[in-house]
Amino acid sequence: MKVKIKKLHPDAVIPTYAKDGDAGMDLYAVNDSGIEHATDYGTMKINFGISIEIPKGYVGLIFPRSSVYKSTGRLSNCVGVIDSGYRGELSAQFDPSLSAFINHSENLAGYKAEPYEKGDRVAQLIIMPYPQIEFEEVDELSTTDRGEGGFGSTGN
Repeated sequence: MKVKIKKLHPDAVIPTYAKDGDAGMDLYAVNDSGIEHATDYGTMKINFGISIEIPKGYVGLIFPRSSVYKSTGRLSNCVGVIDSGYRGELSAQFDPSLSAFINHSENLAGYKAEPYEKGDRVAQLIIMPYPQIEFEEVDELSTTDRGEGGFGSTGN
């Protein structure tokens, strides 16, 4: 599938697959996650310097990379949703450990967590189709073995 993409920043990098068969394409930061990029909500905004034209019937999902544990940032809403009508710059908000951003603190294993820097691969993009849902209001739902069992209902 071809998806139109526009670079909005001279340092922007077109998303890439790291390995053959990967589902997510790496997204590259065009700014670092230093304190100067803090938002009013205490998050750090990372811009990717690109906008894309997702086809109708598809959605873009931004997930953290599995190597997020190496940094001090955590994607603040777990997954970002990019609707097909959005044409603005792709970005992500990260919840920082402010002490690590300021002091580059070490954990018990001696690993020094570092903030994201310009050019780092910080998230991944997956574009996938979705069904258009139409709800049908009913008086009863079908029964299942689980029934109304919620959190912890399977034993662990």
